Amino acid sequence: MRHRSVLFAAISGSALLAGQAVAAEAPKTTEVEELVVTAAPFAVSLDSATTSIDVINRDQLDVKAPAGLGDMLADLPGLRSTSFGPGASRPVVRGLAGPRVMVLNNGVGLIDASALSPDHQVAADPGEASRVEVLRGPAALQYGGSAIGGVVNVIDDRIARKLPSQPLSGRINASASSVDDGAAVSGSLTATTGPWVFTVDGVHRESDDYRIPVYPESKRLLAEEGETPERPYPKRLENSAVELDAYGAGVTYVGDRGYLGASVRRTETTYGVPGHEHEGGDHDHDHDHEHEEEGPVTIGLKQTRVDLRGEWNGDMGPFATLRFSGGWADYTHTEFEGGETGTQFFSDGWEGRLELVQVKRGGWDGAVGVQALKRNFDARGEEAYVPQTEITEYGVFTLQRVDLDRWGYEGGLRLDRRELKTATLTREFDNLSASAGVFFRPKDPWFLGLSVTRSERAPTESELFANGPHVATRGFEIGDPTLDSEVATSIEGTVHYGGDRFSADLHVYGVKYDGFIDVVPTGDEQDGLAVYRYVQTDATFHGFEAEAAYRLWSDGDRSLSLEGAADYVRASSDMGPPSRIPPVGVTGRLVWQAPQWTGRVEVRRVAKQDRVSENELPTDAYTVLNLGATWTPPALEGVKLFAEVRNVTDEEVREHASYLKDIAPQAGRNIRAGFSYRF
Repeated sequence: MRHRSVLFAAISGSALLAGQAVAAEAPKTTEVEELVVTAAPFAVSLDSATTSIDVINRDQLDVKAPAGLGDMLADLPGLRSTSFGPGASRPVVRGLAGPRVMVLNNGVGLIDASALSPDHQVAADPGEASRVEVLRGPAALQYGGSAIGGVVNVIDDRIARKLPSQPLSGRINASASSVDDGAAVSGSLTATTGPWVFTVDGVHRESDDYRIPVYPESKRLLAEEGETPERPYPKRLENSAVELDAYGAGVTYVGDRGYLGASVRRTETTYGVPGHEHEGGDHDHDHDHEHEEEGPVTIGLKQTRVDLRGEWNGDMGPFATLRFSGGWADYTHTEFEGGETGTQFFSDGWEGRLELVQVKRGGWDGAVGVQALKRNFDARGEEAYVPQTEITEYGVFTLQRVDLDRWGYEGGLRLDRRELKTATLTREFDNLSASAGVFFRPKDPWFLGLSVTRSERAPTESELFANGPHVATRGFEIGDPTLDSEVATSIEGTVHYGGDRFSADLHVYGVKYDGFIDVVPTGDEQDGLAVYRYVQTDATFHGFEAEAAYRLWSDGDRSLSLEGAADYVRASSDMGPPSRIPPVGVTGRLVWQAPQWTGRVEVRRVAKQDRVSENELPTDAYTVLNLGATWTPPALEGVKLFAEVRNVTDEEVREHASYLKDIAPQAGRNIRAGFSYRF
């Protein structure tokens, strides 16, 4: 079973966990020692969370393959990746992606344009993180309508929240991979003098076009086009290389009652877009010709970001803690067609939030907060299909939880106002979100929870104002400036059992959307592209995530465990199944743990997906075998050596949630090795 952190921020279906203690390393308790509250107003034990949560901590990140955020999280239950090549990947949570899943950096939005299109990379790399927190289900109460489907929070330590235990500390990570001739290195250094903490960190990774076990185009696409694969087929996926550099620094003053710090970060990456030469539609080669001559497209992403964050703990009447955070960023996404500059996307602005945490009284925790953002978006070039837009949002919220030991309840409320303004049109949306939940502990170690949430999401700039060719999605997209807010009513049931030898988690959910915003084909063509229009319909999503772990054998500090996980989501709308809904996934692994050695054998089975929308092809099932081991040399304190083989059998893998699934299979067999060192 996955390692879990002992933290959770409070609201039924609406809050984000905020700590770091790992359940395998700490006793199971409802106390919140060792917690560092970040993106949540207050914390409780993860064993008492009524929503589905995962935490990838630094120990796990040390041995994770270097990848974009979506690809790094894709093996978690209920998650997949948009997987627009290795250069661009965004998380898909319970079948939802794009503007319905909010990606945060230390609890504040990224201020990029990654939600606009699947070929836009997230401006936060997991190599920088101290941990990554994932909340499935709506979190709109705390973060606004863009969190209607889930939240992924990338947390770093550039701004210290407490004084380190030693004056100088740091880490170095490095690895190399065979499938893409890749190499990655990351590191950080923290120095303390008196109350001041200084940090620097950096990430560099690069990879060539990766090897593939099959012909790039799927058999289904070839059959539909009436074509046959070339012989011999290419052994690498053309235009899938990546190069990324990210570096930053921070300074913090840590006092007896809190801290105040500032940080700056620079991210620069260049990556290819596989299959771009097929843009303009796969089914009408007469119209494709002019697009194919543009040649392969590469993308350059640059962002500079500045953050300010602080906390004050003291006597403020009914409140015990004041916490604030804010970020400003300047982002540029440039599409290069050969050596020429093509379309450019710009996003700059700021976002801030302030939270007042109530004094804990008995089992009652609570908080109130405000959030505001202002972002300017612009696109220039032939494929600038969304006009210049100014986005402004203000929100106020409260979250409350009462824990009476054997049972408890929770609830919250949020009011939002969002304005989207172009040169010719302004739309304003007033949204209300609310949640309520109840939980019960019949006997130790059982926990049962039930939560209901109503969330509203205002349409995005592309859903409202798009009007032009969007080659990443192979269509000519037309927005609808009259769209209303999307309303989701969800219910989620939670069962947690935390025994010493056996543990399990089950989350069952259902969501009903009133005014679900979808993009559907019209049957027309423009500029050689199929025309798609944004419309509103009613939709339902339901499914589950399940995880379990059983210790088969143990002797002192050695053990052999069997772990398993499964997820399922089914979606329907008045217009048929929505596009790119992931199929069932099941994972089983055998895990050996000893003082110096750990090892795992993992088998992952993903079913076929033949329940598809009008504009997509079915995807075949696949089974992947992965092997991995880690060694901690007793003579080298702080050193960890690791090696893994992924996709041992060189299986054909196509991610159904990806726009590129039929022209860009996932990588074949990959051998990766590396080390981490902490001091």
